[in-house]
Amino acid sequence: MKKIYAIALLFCALALLPAFAPATRAAFAPDATTTGASIGAVIEEFKLPDADGKQHALSALKGKNGAVLIFMSVQCPVSNAYNERMVKLADEYKARGVNVIGINSNAAETPEAIKQHSSAKGITFRVLKDAGNKLADRLDAQVTPEAYFLDASNKLVYRGRIDNSRNGDAINATELRDAIDATLAGKPVAKPEAKAFGCSIKRAS
Repeated sequence: MKKIYAIALLFCALALLPAFAPATRAAFAPDATTTGASIGAVIEEFKLPDADGKQHALSALKGKNGAVLIFMSVQCPVSNAYNERMVKLADEYKARGVNVIGINSNAAETPEAIKQHSSAKGITFRVLKDAGNKLADRLDAQVTPEAYFLDASNKLVYRGRIDNSRNGDAINATELRDAIDATLAGKPVAKPEAKAFGCSIKRAS
């Protein structure tokens, strides 16, 4: 009888173990809880119009070694603080087969406003209008600026901030550049996610 009682207690204890076990840790813990497209996911083809209404496919705009999608804004001061850095990034990496593609998902920012902004700020790369914020929703983009680096096979390699400071003189971490450089060199990306900061994307209601 005592033996049966002991066995019953053992089974009860084993049944309770999962409730007290610590949660499994992810291989990489990002700065914030990530939803939407996860690192390593292949981003499916999409088409969006530019400020003139011409449709462009991801496959047509990406470089031979990949693409950087940057969610940006006409009015956001944080996004505007990065205009020169985004242009420099686009110019430098285009020669290395990685093209920058701007994405505007803010409902109130019209194609005409995007066109005027690109002209006034010297934006040299294509900026597409994400009407209804469908792409932003698919990727779970939340702020401007926010970057997504896709490799040659459209696999998401990096997502998050461009660097660590709105102030260009205070930069001491360049996660986006580091991710692109590592990928082009055939090396693993040390930090595939870094929490983006900026103005929230003003989605369509």
